[in-house]
Amino acid sequence: MSAPADFPRSFATAFGVQDAEGLAALFAENGSFHCLTGQFCDGRPAIAQGLAAEFAGLSRVARLVSGKSALTPIGPGAGILHQRYVVTGLRDESGAELPRVAALLTAVLVAKGDGWQALTATFAVVET
Repeated sequence: MSAPADFPRSFATAFGVQDAEGLAALFAENGSFHCLTGQFCDGRPAIAQGLAAEFAGLSRVARLVSGKSALTPIGPGAGILHQRYVVTGLRDESGAELPRVAALLTAVLVAKGDGWQALTATFAVVET
């Protein structure tokens, strides 16, 4: 990503097509991610695996609708992102659709040689 403001859209787009590898590529190689399902993934390969598991289960047809966003610079080439989403299409084990939920993505973003990446992020339900 060429700018930190691109992160929320890139995240939502990859999430919407269940692209676990694409989402993992948004993270630094040694990044960490706390998934919507509560799973903690350490390192890009683990992030891809964790998201693939999430997309095989609860989030198999989920989509994100972007809400309010705030990006706070914390120094040259670094910032904290807070992005609200509404998550629709979550499914339980039987395949029944669950009610939509509000979720918050919080990420520490840094400028690397090949663009902006997340060092760490948490994606959590904040309302049901």
